[in-house]
Amino acid sequence: MDFTPTLEQTAAAELAARIFGDLSTHERLTAAGTGSDAGLWKELCAAGLVGAVADTGLLGLVLLLEEQGRTTAQVPFAASCVYGLLAVTAHGSPEQRERLLPGITDGTVVVTGAIAGPGATSATASASSGPSSPAASGSPSAPGELTGVLPAVPWLRDATHVLVADGGRRLWLVRTAEAAAREPVELTAPWSAGRLVLEGTPAEALGGDGAYDDVLATARTAFAGLQAGVCAGSLARAVEHTNTREQFGQPLAVRQGVQLRAADAYMDTEAIRVTAYEAAWRRDEGLPWATHALTAAWWASEAGRRVVHAGQHLHGGAGADLGHPVHRHFLWGRQLDAYLGCGDELLQELGELIVEGEAGT
Repeated sequence: MDFTPTLEQTAAAELAARIFGDLSTHERLTAAGTGSDAGLWKELCAAGLVGAVADTGLLGLVLLLEEQGRTTAQVPFAASCVYGLLAVTAHGSPEQRERLLPGITDGTVVVTGAIAGPGATSATASASSGPSSPAASGSPSAPGELTGVLPAVPWLRDATHVLVADGGRRLWLVRTAEAAAREPVELTAPWSAGRLVLEGTPAEALGGDGAYDDVLATARTAFAGLQAGVCAGSLARAVEHTNTREQFGQPLAVRQGVQLRAADAYMDTEAIRVTAYEAAWRRDEGLPWATHALTAAWWASEAGRRVVHAGQHLHGGAGADLGHPVHRHFLWGRQLDAYLGCGDELLQELGELIVEGEAGT
């Protein structure tokens, strides 16, 4: 394993850190409320960071999402790259890639996902096509219709398309403008989410066998990388606070209990980071990686929750202030914990996958 970033990955991450650091300020985040920062999204796309993911791979995306997580920047970067750029690149037909990728790269096409899986938004839609239609055979980019309700899709208010998984674990692209209804909802984190109602809504198939599993594993790895950044940002704020806040004439940071709590949070953050890096690296290298994606998701869910609680706790009463920057990290960490799935469910799925692999099935 070699997690050393390439020159291209390093340059992209440095540029992302600079843009997020300059534009994802506390004042702008407060002004955005539960919506997205359209100006920041435009700046990221103009800088070529969305398009760069096609060249830097999933590990490159994880590095970029770490920088987003540090500042909790409210843009659909992870969703559009995972469910749009990478999904269409890997599983789209030549016609779909030619039609969709330019818009995804420049930000005029924003894709989010409703992919069934532990903790992810449940996709209750089912495909309905005539028995003689291309969609009935599951051929790539075949037309079909979807009916169902997607109750809480992250970044739906920004999306032009939604990637939906039906009951048969097939992937479909839906234009949000053609849905029966789209209503805003609030999640724990301000992810510009919405409720999508599909009633015989036109859809086009994306990919064939294996597409669902690949996109789900990609999402788990990418959002684990985002969680690593959220935790790193929370811990950095806690370290700054405990080094400057004094009690009885001494900084809080000199107390052993504070040091131990921060050290545990640091180790958890590093565990999230390294497991996400490994899963992403293995995908980029064409190696088996399904169990590694689940491992990264488990660490991001379980350890991520511990870290953001520690970050808030180390701020004392200030951490409970809804307007304090560290509270935003807490909300994002808990949202990612829920989005990635319950730790016990992820472990069960991981165990079943390991048993299947050992049995050669």
